[in-house]
Parts: sequence; structure tokens; C-alpha cells
Amino acid sequence: MKRNGANLTEGKPVKLILQFAIPVFLGNLFQLFYGLIDTKIVGSTLGEGALAAVGSVSILYNLLTGFFNGLTLGFSVVTARYFGAGDTEKLKKSVAGTILLGFVTAAILVTGVFVFLRPLLSIMHVPAEQKEMAYTYISILVLGMFVTLAYNMCANVLRAIGDSMTPLIFLILAAVLNVILDYVCILVFSMGVGGAAAATVISQVVSVVLCVIHIKRHFPILQVERRHFKLEKSEVCTMLSGGLSMGMMSSLVNLGTLILQTGINTLGTSVIVAHTAARKVFEIWGLPVTVLGATMATYSGQNYGAGKYDRITSGLKAALMLGCGWAVMVMIMAYTISTCLVGFIASTQNAEILYWGTTYLRVDMLFEMVCVWIVILRNTMQGVGDYKTPIFSSFLELACKIVFTALFVRYFGYWGVIWTEPVTWIIMVIPLIVMLKKNPVFHQKKTA
Repeated sequence: MKRNGANLTEGKPVKLILQFAIPVFLGNLFQLFYGLIDTKIVGSTLGEGALAAVGSVSILYNLLTGFFNGLTLGFSVVTARYFGAGDTEKLKKSVAGTILLGFVTAAILVTGVFVFLRPLLSIMHVPAEQKEMAYTYISILVLGMFVTLAYNMCANVLRAIGDSMTPLIFLILAAVLNVILDYVCILVFSMGVGGAAAATVISQVVSVVLCVIHIKRHFPILQVERRHFKLEKSEVCTMLSGGLSMGMMSSLVNLGTLILQTGINTLGTSVIVAHTAARKVFEIWGLPVTVLGATMATYSGQNYGAGKYDRITSGLKAALMLGCGWAVMVMIMAYTISTCLVGFIASTQNAEILYWGTTYLRVDMLFEMVCVWIVILRNTMQGVGDYKTPIFSSFLELACKIVFTALFVRYFGYWGVIWTEPVTWIIMVIPLIVMLKKNPVFHQKKTA
């Protein structure tokens, strides 16, 4: 098979992981930049009420984008295995399956969410004075989910064959366009929060078009024909097992956060704005860990397909080492610059907003090392075909956030929110560590 991608089954694991992860990190950073720019521009041009409207429903957007990214990442793990095994025909069928199953799933999910969007906003306790703005903002983003799915498809299949640079380049261009369109839509055309949402969707369209053109010109290994869409039942099951598993894993994480947001939405505008800003900082600081997890899904998938199990263990150790080093840096930043970051993102010097945003970061970042283990272990297990343990861990997260939102937030207010996530993380990492010790893939000293 002609390998017009990067082979992660040969070479030093730590070097390969860093070479692959850095472009992915920069790409995800610019993707977060979309949301950050929306938050910053909305807050500075439309005021705290509009920012609260965006913040009150942003987690719903994260829930959907997280699912589609997880879905396509799960599909791409299957592609990575075939790439590692050198099976071109099955690789092409997996790409066709990604396209077919991805858009069918999106059509079902997007339709369901859009139909029940207003009831969802009521369930989330979006404040009445912000409900219409929130509906306008999130409805545009929901309808634009097909574009989000298309970009994630392109990016993840490219990463499956080791190309993490191409998605980065096109995403940077789209991020710059997003900034320009934000100002044009909000200030020139007076579209309000709907303008910020429209700018995000349009800029993503550009990144999708560029990715598709590049694949057609430079990656024949990813180009499929009509015959590749004729999937057998076993192939569909394999694709859905990987895709839905990672999609559900991401969704359960974000669903738990969504439930927590319903509690936050009852605590007043200042707390909503503080949490919105603090979560943006949290997402940026947590990005290297998320990227290491996604990298390990591809890395372990390729090596699992090639039968090089000892390299999976070496890569896992390297990823954990890098992640824990970053966690230490995050803790230092939480106690030095978090107040400035919260104030900058929220475009405010409101003392209550700064206090709660800073307090959230300082407490929760003390436990960032637990997050490192959770994210890296879950993705590595997915790469070697263990779908059950990561989902079980994610179910624990969902259950904990449901219970703690009902108890902690009700009786302790925002302090309950602050302590919900660290306690949840500690509980959900336990089954991952237990199964890591039991899975024979991680205990083979020498590749056969």
C-alpha cells in the first residue's frame, strides 16, 4: 500500500506523539478560538445580557460538536487500524462508511434537537430575559452541525493516516475569517448574537471546502468510489461500535456538564458570566490533554492494527508523562493569571464575576492531573478496541453530575458547582485504572 500519510508504527513513540499532537493542538486551539472570539465580541459589543444568553446555551453546542467529533474520531480509529495493517481496500470502505453513517446520524440528531429546541431551553433554565437571544444563537449553530460534521470527518480521516498538519492550516484560515465575519455580522449588519453564530458556520464551510479540495488533489488513498459505499453488516457494526462509542463518551461528558449548567443558570447573571468565562479558560488549558488523548486514539489504533502492542504501552507512558507535566503548569497559571484571563474574556471588571471565575479555576485545576489520566486512558482503550470501559467511566460522570447538581448546587450554590467536577473525576478514573491493569494488550513486553 502506498503510504501517503505518516506511519506511527515506527520510530520513537514520544517523538511521534509530539510531532502528531502539536498540529492537532494548534488546530483545536483555533477551533476554540471560534467560541472565544464569539464570547469576547458578544460581551464587548452587545453587553453582559447577550453574553449570558450565549453562555447559557454554549454547553448544548459543545454537546453536539463533541458528539460529532467523537463519532468521526471513532470512525477514524478504524481507518487508522487498516492503515497500520496496510489494507487499502478496507481503509477506503471505512472512509465511505464514515461519510454515509456520519451524515445519517447527523440528520437524525440535528432534526430531533431542532424540533425540541425551545423545550430544551426551558429544561436548561435559561433566564426568561435571555431566552430569545439564546434561541437565535443556538438554532443557527444547530442547523450548521452538518458543516461541523463535515469538517470533523475530513480532519479525522487525514489524522488517521498521520496527516495532522493539513487540518491545522485550513482551520487557521477559517479562524481568521471568523474574526472578520464576527465584526461584520454584529457591527455592520446588526445581526446581534445570531451574527456570531452565522460567522462560525460560514467560516467552517470554508475549512470544509479547502479540506475536500486538498484530499482530492493529494490523498488518493482516501478517495472512494461508489462500490466502497456497499458496506457489509460486519463493517457497519465495526464502524458504529467505534464511532458511537467515542461519540457517546464525549456526549456523556458534555451531557453531564449540560446538567450542571442547568443548575448554574439558576444562580443569576453574574455567576453565569463568571462560569462562561472560566470554562473558556478551562477549555484552553485542557486542550493539550484533549489533544494527547486524540493522538493516542490514532497512535494506538495504527499500532494495534500492525500488531505492535509493546509500542502502545510505550506511547501510553510517554503521553501520561507529557500530560502530567502540563497539569503542573496549569496549576501554576491558575494561581497567577486566572483573574486577568476571566476579566479579559468576560470583558468586565465586575468583582463578583472575577471572584467566582477565579475561584472555580483555582480549585478545579488542582485536580487537572486526574483529568490527564482520564482522557488519555479512555482514548487509548478506544484505540485498542475496548469500548465498554470508557463508556462506563463516562456514565459514572453523568450520574455523579446529576446527583451533585441536585444536591450540591441546591444547598451550596456555586461552591457546589466548583466541587462537583473534582469529586466526579476521582470517581470516574477508578474503573479506567482497574481495566488498564487487566487488559493484556498493555502488558506485552515484546512485539511478536
